[in-house]
Amino acid sequence: MMTGNSSSTKLDNATLSMLQNVNSSSSSIVISVIYLLVTVINLVGNGLSMWLLLFRTSPKTPSIIFMINLTLTDMALGAALPFQITYQLQGYNWNLGPRMCSVLTLTFYTNMYCSVLTMMAISIDRYLGIVRPMLFRQTRESKFFAVFSCLLMWVLVLSVLYPLMTTDLTFHIPELGITTCFDVLKKDMLPSVSAWAAFLFSMVFVLFLFPFCVTTFCYINVIRKLSRDSKTVQKERAIRLASIVLLVFTLCFAPNNILLLAHSVLRLFYQKSLYMAYKLSLCFSCLNSCLDPFIYYFASKDFRQKLRAIMNLHSLSSADSMKMEQRESLYSTH
Repeated sequence: MMTGNSSSTKLDNATLSMLQNVNSSSSSIVISVIYLLVTVINLVGNGLSMWLLLFRTSPKTPSIIFMINLTLTDMALGAALPFQITYQLQGYNWNLGPRMCSVLTLTFYTNMYCSVLTMMAISIDRYLGIVRPMLFRQTRESKFFAVFSCLLMWVLVLSVLYPLMTTDLTFHIPELGITTCFDVLKKDMLPSVSAWAAFLFSMVFVLFLFPFCVTTFCYINVIRKLSRDSKTVQKERAIRLASIVLLVFTLCFAPNNILLLAHSVLRLFYQKSLYMAYKLSLCFSCLNSCLDPFIYYFASKDFRQKLRAIMNLHSLSSADSMKMEQRESLYSTH
């Protein structure tokens, strides 16, 4: 995102030079390659995950419902990425109109923040199931509550991102003969600096930092509980799950949100830019859609067993398998 000059249709020389050279830069090439790889891995991995979660995993516990919600957002991103790749290969020239630009931008950010909130919901579910098993037990095990929570996530994310749905995010640059999509924004997209501050605060702090703190708290306490009470199998799996989730937050989500805030402040008040760094971080934020299936593997015993069956990884005898299931079920929230 580059914040243009108020309502002016002209850009400063630095911005023009940056956009003129961006398509031939090494960063732009790296971004396009990463998007292409993410698209393939996303659609294959999440397509398999969705099939397993919908048709091969039963019962549909709250954790499974949260995973279905997460997979849905990931697949939507996978379907949108080819449009982003085409846009970049055409020299950052968007020719599909303002509405499609808004859909693409909204897909990127709803994927990121719905993923953040869904991971938080999964961590809370595991925390309550392992650390506080009697707290809100009936509510936590309710499918209706899980579905309601997913709907609430979508409402919250779309409410915060509402300006992206109501604004023309395309910007025609006659000097370069191109029309950008969410790469140049006018300051008057929002009515005041305070409105910009509220928008950025909601994205960075409400949709990212707060869920990150809650998720970290939950997994730290889960690991502590399992370290005291469980055997090595449960403890190692919990540590792997926590490590993957925290990796997704720190690698995929944190750089993008930090750079979004820093870049916006620099453009609004100091006419400076972190444009390419932000674009690269947005690219890395999409990697979460490739890592999410690993979260399902360690978070759901049923998903894990079905995946093993499909990949013919059953090396245990039936008796050993039953023993393993009994050991896993002690602290599993399915």
